[in-house]
Amino acid sequence: MINPLIHSATNSGNTGGTGGTGSTGGTGTTGSTGSNSSSGVSGVSLGGTDFLTLMLAQLKNQDPTSPVDSNEFLQQLASLSEVQGITQLNTSFSTLSNSLVSSQALQASSLLGHQALVSSSTANLTSAGGTVNGAVSVPQTSPQVVLNIANSAGVLVQSINLGAQSAGLADFTWNGQTSSGTAAPAGTYTLSAQVSGVTGGTAIGTLVSGTVDSVTMGSGSTGLTLNISGLGSVPFSSVQQISN
Repeated sequence: MINPLIHSATNSGNTGGTGGTGSTGGTGTTGSTGSNSSSGVSGVSLGGTDFLTLMLAQLKNQDPTSPVDSNEFLQQLASLSEVQGITQLNTSFSTLSNSLVSSQALQASSLLGHQALVSSSTANLTSAGGTVNGAVSVPQTSPQVVLNIANSAGVLVQSINLGAQSAGLADFTWNGQTSSGTAAPAGTYTLSAQVSGVTGGTAIGTLVSGTVDSVTMGSGSTGLTLNISGLGSVPFSSVQQISN
């Protein structure tokens, strides 16, 4: 018995051969056009349903004398399952990300008017004799911690002895007075700290507290940004402490 698929393929081949030997070249031109149309379709992306349809067609039209390897068929199914799983996972993560952004926006609205402690080496004195609150990041327990405050010209205007401190944040308050007891003018001042027992190469961070005036929801990797009075726009990740 002749296999119908093989017989059909044979007839198709014979027809094509006859067209190529015709007296006119029209048939040959038509065959070339069909080839171009087929190459244009190659740019179309296929989904999971199309993939399964092709696989079923492959099984239906396989050569009986050389059937599809079952292991290869199972590998194709596993690949399809893996791709679909990754697609579903990406969709789930996208939904979760949107939910987290919405939740973060609601939580951020509650920060308005609160005090945020942010890493900063400068402090803005908004008015003469004003007040600046902040902290020194003490790397280790020390018998003495001193905060130095200098004006824009680099001149030391005040030193605050915070005494003995354990490792962590040592809070300070500057009342806006110079070492001579006069009110320091409004402006930007530089902060630095000295911690006894700490080697000279160790960085000692300072932090400044300011009022959260507004919150901006960024896109992509920007994330949440706080607009803090006297400090400007600060990434939420840089905030060390929130207080009333």
